Amino acid sequence: MPKSIEVREYMRTPRTVKHSATVSEAAQVIIENRVSGIVVVDDDGQLVGMLSELDCMQAIVSTVYNGGTPGAEKVKDVMTKDVAVNRPSEDIITVAAEMLKHKHRRRPIVDNGKLVGQISCRQLLRAIKDFGG
Repeated sequence: MPKSIEVREYMRTPRTVKHSATVSEAAQVIIENRVSGIVVVDDDGQLVGMLSELDCMQAIVSTVYNGGTPGAEKVKDVMTKDVAVNRPSEDIITVAAEMLKHKHRRRPIVDNGKLVGQISCRQLLRAIKDFGG
């Protein structure tokens, strides 16, 4: 039986933005960090959502189309609020299968209710490659 590889071995520190930030500010974080999405936290640092580059583009295009100021929207109004999470001790293959099933590119990692990391398809692919996949 193959060795179980825990998510904690490959998770990364997530890029975050506060829910009160503007879409323009969040897009800047995405661009500067060269990631496809970020974790959204409240003022206490608790996970409240996820925001992808596609979410940002949709909000900006919609605002331009409706005559508003592009990028001025609040992240809390355009983020995905119902976020699936995983724990650091979970096996990467199980997490990868869940992500494939739901077509997710990244997952926040939560331990005892606290955001401790993030795993993406890239880290999962690296883990599988490292262990002979």
